[in-house]
Amino acid sequence: QVQLVESGGGLVQAGGSLRLSCAASGRTFNRNAMGWFRQAPGKEREFVAAVTWNSVGYTYYRDSVKGRFTISRDYAKNTVYLQMNSLKPEDTAIYYCAAGLLPSAGYHSIASAYDYWGQGTQVTVSS
Repeated sequence: QVQLVESGGGLVQAGGSLRLSCAASGRTFNRNAMGWFRQAPGKEREFVAAVTWNSVGYTYYRDSVKGRFTISRDYAKNTVYLQMNSLKPEDTAIYYCAAGLLPSAGYHSIASAYDYWGQGTQVTVSS
């Protein structure tokens, strides 16, 4: 069984920072990307960032977080991170980690393309 466990969420004031972590464990599984999605109350789950799980580590971001969020990965720790700076109240959501074997790079922002999901971690940004 594959497990993705997120950590690092919490309450922060606008302009502050948080660093989310997602550790993968369990059986070995194929993946070529890991990503972060988020879901705010009453809204659909939306793509935040993704990184390819290879030596190059291409990164992808939704426009609203470019320049503020940074996704990175650590092969040795089987972990992906999301550094979030200059947080805004509109960033408030449950953040989910995902992993999958995507058919192509064009699928990195599509939630249904990912095979494994974590339970989520709450991020709340106060104004």
